[in-house]
Amino acid sequence: MQNARHFVLIAVLVVIVAVLTYLGLDAIGLLPVAASAQSAPIDWLFDLELKLIAFFFALIMVPLVYSLVVFRRKDGDETDAEHIEGNTGLEITWTAIPLLIVIALGIIGADNLRQVRIVDPQALEVKVVAFQWGWRFEYPQGFVSNQLYLPVDQQVVLKMESQDVLHSFWVPEFRVKQDIVPGRVEEYRITPSLVGEYKVRCAEICGASHAYMESPVVVVSQADYDQWVNIRAEAAKAEALASAGKPDATRGEKLYQESGCKACHSLDGSKGVGPTWKGLAGSARKLADGSTVTANQDYLAESITLPIAKTVEGYPVNAMPNFGYLTDAQVADLVAFIETLK
Repeated sequence: MQNARHFVLIAVLVVIVAVLTYLGLDAIGLLPVAASAQSAPIDWLFDLELKLIAFFFALIMVPLVYSLVVFRRKDGDETDAEHIEGNTGLEITWTAIPLLIVIALGIIGADNLRQVRIVDPQALEVKVVAFQWGWRFEYPQGFVSNQLYLPVDQQVVLKMESQDVLHSFWVPEFRVKQDIVPGRVEEYRITPSLVGEYKVRCAEICGASHAYMESPVVVVSQADYDQWVNIRAEAAKAEALASAGKPDATRGEKLYQESGCKACHSLDGSKGVGPTWKGLAGSARKLADGSTVTANQDYLAESITLPIAKTVEGYPVNAMPNFGYLTDAQVADLVAFIETLK
């Protein structure tokens, strides 16, 4: 009868501690706001695992603390405790039950993954290029942006590539994360469900400026998205026509901001992963092989399109990604901008 009372009391305490632990963890707000359709099954599974964590924490800690308090050795008690060889039934139970829980969680997780990867044949497609240390988003309407604009309640498939090393596309509010492996096209499907502004971060350490590899992600209504796309597409057409003429430093500065150049090349003379652009044009550059060249227009253009051709002394080889997607006119605009930085 005494043993039964202990078991009942421990059971009650386990339930109380488990509930309080779960409520405490839930109140902390471990996850940011959910902003995608895919976040619903992920958050449900996370909540289930949180409840299991709280329960098993209580199941371990309550009997432990209870035993330390209630069954501690009394002063003057020199008797030995009962010697127990083992309990086969108990050992089978605590092996079988966790095994069944793990199998059940595996089945639930597989179904969760199925829900996250449901394909919408009408999904909007955007190309994503990751590089050290930035993101480039190429839209089917023929323009490039350094921020990802998405329509709400419309599935988007991102076709993602890396220009250099392993990166990982992660918007915490979307929940889904995808590694981007060089030499492969990775597919990432998401259906934004909440209008707002977020950030995509790289979740894979990818070099010295990894911490700054982030870009805006803006989720808007379908009407606002269509308007933004039309404005950017028209601007891209006008820019293409204008670039057929004289190189323009203003366009070059825009490319510097949007193409990831600013991640490695400063404009104020400070040293980065790559040489500063301040005072670069016309200067003498000592190369890694000991030779010296003048940073004229040909050298600057070659350094943008074929950076491995000449490496400046003191800087890493092959650190600069391939910017082969830039047109000759865009390269000329970048060179014109560099020439203004006296």
